[in-house]
Amino acid sequence: MKSKILCVEGKYAGKPVFAEQLTSREYEVKSALSGKEALVFIDSFKPHIVIVNAPSIRTTGYRICQSLRDSKDGLPIILICDESESPSRDEAPANAVLSLPFTVRKLNNRIKSLLPLQSKNCLKAGAIQLDLEQNQVRCQGRKTHLTPRMTHLLEVLMREPGTVVERDNLFREVWETDFVEDTRTLDVHISWLRKALEKDPRKPKFLKTLRGVGYRLDV
Repeated sequence: MKSKILCVEGKYAGKPVFAEQLTSREYEVKSALSGKEALVFIDSFKPHIVIVNAPSIRTTGYRICQSLRDSKDGLPIILICDESESPSRDEAPANAVLSLPFTVRKLNNRIKSLLPLQSKNCLKAGAIQLDLEQNQVRCQGRKTHLTPRMTHLLEVLMREPGTVVERDNLFREVWETDFVEDTRTLDVHISWLRKALEKDPRKPKFLKTLRGVGYRLDV
């Protein structure tokens, strides 16, 4: 099955457009001429990713990205902008920001990094996707390879999102032992998972600690 891309772009003179080139790379591409039109297409077309080519429609793209995010939270968004107007990812409501000029190959690589995992044995909880076969996690536009133990630990937490899983139970489940006197190795694995999931591991948004009790995955 082809991956679906919704491309929000016009044909403002002198600015590159990408829909046709992406179609030649075997994506199923639908074009929208405005943010309003893109919102109409989201439910019917069900894209895997949205590209907002801001210079081609003479806008910063911020409002379009935000309206798309408000409508379909978790849908990956790539914002294309002029180099002179390039924001950081934290400033723009997009998973990735590309500044012109760049090659179609670079755009294609960024698309691939944001597309959903294709494995049949895959768990999803909110913005987190875990490939149990390949030991990979994708979150917030970033893909990270995990050790089998980290994969198992994250799997246990993902199967009970929003629920506090006690430290002893995690240790018994993942390490398959009743010896739970020293669970420092659990703390180390949790810190590794935070590096894979969080923008700022020191201020975790997803993987929360309940001191003296256990851990909870908020999605």
